[in-house]
Amino acid sequence: MAEGVGKPQHGLWTLVRRATLGATMLLAACATGPRVVPERERPPVVERPVAPPVIAPGLPQDVERHRVALLVPLTGTNAGVGRSLQNATQLAILDAKADSIRITTYDTAGAGGAAAAAQQAIAEGNRLILGPLLAEDARAVAPIARQARVPVLSFSNDVSAAGNGTFLLGYMPSQSIDRVVHFAKGNGITQFVGLIPSGLYGERASTAFLRSVEDAGGKVLALETFDARPGSLTSAVAKVTRSPFQAVLIAGSANSAVTAVPAIRRAPAGKTARVLGTELWNTDSAIGSKTVLNGAWFASVPNRYYRQYATKYRARFGSAPYRLSTLGYDAVLLTVRIARDWRPGTEFPERRLTDSDGFAGLDGAFRFNRDGIAERALEVQEIKGGTTVTVSPAPTGFGGQ
Repeated sequence: MAEGVGKPQHGLWTLVRRATLGATMLLAACATGPRVVPERERPPVVERPVAPPVIAPGLPQDVERHRVALLVPLTGTNAGVGRSLQNATQLAILDAKADSIRITTYDTAGAGGAAAAAQQAIAEGNRLILGPLLAEDARAVAPIARQARVPVLSFSNDVSAAGNGTFLLGYMPSQSIDRVVHFAKGNGITQFVGLIPSGLYGERASTAFLRSVEDAGGKVLALETFDARPGSLTSAVAKVTRSPFQAVLIAGSANSAVTAVPAIRRAPAGKTARVLGTELWNTDSAIGSKTVLNGAWFASVPNRYYRQYATKYRARFGSAPYRLSTLGYDAVLLTVRIARDWRPGTEFPERRLTDSDGFAGLDGAFRFNRDGIAERALEVQEIKGGTTVTVSPAPTGFGGQ
């Protein structure tokens, strides 16, 4: 467990203690003549020992501030991501000057896992949980938090973990796929093929791809899956490029796309085909320098403010942030906004999370639907000339729709 309260600036909190010692001497002379009566010797001053303050177990009571728990891995394989999320929340508290909010961090990778972290957080009086990071941890925390009427803002993107008091801030592949497919259709592309990684992410990506293309009025002519085995991706490319196509969605990482594109370009239809990617590409800070992907489109959260954030983060913490650490920053901004109508010590007003106007943050506009999933305003970026350029800006809000 770690406290997330920012260190106050020099001179902001100064305690001055003053003690004034005084003595008044009364001399009485009741003599007849010059006789002087000496004053009786005073007994020595004995200072009574002051008992040390009694500190109760657990966190000290803090009735003037909102108590918020951050549940992230601070140990284990995902500790780096967890620390970056923790740093982001601290930076947000300082930037927003949110003195009324106190964030305490709990390790979801410690003894007892996420469930034990949630139980401790609730027992210590926290009324809102930010995190956990992983879907399985979110599912473990959900019933504990719900029983205590404590909402959960998880950083997961697994839709199966949403609902019943758990809200997901993670970037959804279905939304990025839908955005880039409709952008492609608006640019005259109607024939699509797809390269999809195996596993749960791939299953959801393929479903989203088929639905988005159908909704846009196009056709998916071929769909192939690949895995980490040597030759799997190359084989999938060979199969999918047998069909005529105008665009190919590569729903894996940017590195998968770098491997696949040269083989795609050797196919007759692949020479002029548009390459499409997902939100995963935006997690690669060097995506713009991958020249083999020049001309590719992918949809993701806006990067307009991220670069400023990354510079400030690096200056304060001495390292680059993880891309998804902005989820922690934006979770704090959301909390600060709702805290205006939230009295310390009372239940968090969960109904405010589904405000139709949504919220704004480093990652642009977003709002929670009734299913607890964050709907995001995404932009389309093109890889071009060693960088990425925005070819379709993200909406600035939802206009109460």
